[in-house]
Amino acid sequence: MSELQINTTQNVKIMFTAAGAGERLLAFVIDTAIKIGYMLVLNWTFGAFDNMDEWSQIAINTVLSFPVMFYTLALESLLDGQTIGKRVLKIRVVKIDGYQASLADYVIRWFFRIVDIYVFGIGFFVILFNKKQQRLGDMAAGTAVIALKDKVNISHTILEELKLDYVPTYPNVIRLSDNDARIIKDTFTAAKLAKDYSTLIKLRNKLVEVVNIKDIKQKTDIEFIDVILKDYNYYTQSM
Repeated sequence: MSELQINTTQNVKIMFTAAGAGERLLAFVIDTAIKIGYMLVLNWTFGAFDNMDEWSQIAINTVLSFPVMFYTLALESLLDGQTIGKRVLKIRVVKIDGYQASLADYVIRWFFRIVDIYVFGIGFFVILFNKKQQRLGDMAAGTAVIALKDKVNISHTILEELKLDYVPTYPNVIRLSDNDARIIKDTFTAAKLAKDYSTLIKLRNKLVEVVNIKDIKQKTDIEFIDVILKDYNYYTQSM
């Protein structure tokens, strides 16, 4: 499986695992089985209509086949990029720019199924040889299908958990950039795990210098750096 980098609306880069062709094929098989089951039930239930004239049967069959025709479009729109098959396989459609896929995106993907699935299954082969595991519909809509088995934790980004009543301490943290905050968090996390106190001291001193802090209000370096990261997220998320 390939890695897929998504830039969120907060300009945070998150790595996902793109769903493989096998997972997508199995999800398609599950969805197809559901559609076939639906049609078999209808055929058994509405067999009484066999005595109707041909045009009436065509009209009824057309109306009753709508759930099959729009199955994928309806479910992906209602279930945030998932069908029943995708939910079982724990995969989901997302925009590759980090935004939530819109109804228009799902419509484009659904329309391209005509080529991807029903023209020699070309979409399956496109997925196999595409770096982002996209079919033609994904390319046209700017979407991709990701695996949800390894969910991204907030600790993998520069974001910090903030309480609703959080009060910032150092407004000068806005001097930092997203890249600065990312480096600080990575260094801070590694130093804490390794109990590398000398690195924590150097990081504290550098932050005091760059952010221009005159008075440190926390008792320890760990508490101070933790507050710096939280303050940065507080101010940048409010912009």
